[in-house]
Amino acid sequence: KGKGVFMQTCFVCHQLNGEGIPGQIPPLAKSDYMMADKERSIRGVIFGQSGEMTVNGKKYNGTMIPLNYLSDEDVANVLTYARNSFGNSGDAVKIDEVRRIRSEAPAPAANQYE
Repeated sequence: KGKGVFMQTCFVCHQLNGEGIPGQIPPLAKSDYMMADKERSIRGVIFGQSGEMTVNGKKYNGTMIPLNYLSDEDVANVLTYARNSFGNSGDAVKIDEVRRIRSEAPAPAANQYE
């Protein structure tokens, strides 16, 4: 299931082999950044992320759009796939973990122009 989500959503940027795009899109392959903090990875998929990060010793400074339209199950499946593909070996991401992190999202800011 996770590979299907990856093929529909992630591979355009992170590439079929998880290598990313040098200097632009960080790799998922053998990713010290992804494997170091599972909750950070869940947050990154749901809420997106931007700013400087170091992955496998190389700096990246880009933006990943939020994929908050993915279901909790899809987020869990695609991250479990990524954490166990491309030379990675990690524990599964559980739907309950995704649900908990999604529920911690801050409320949207009020429109300052109203």
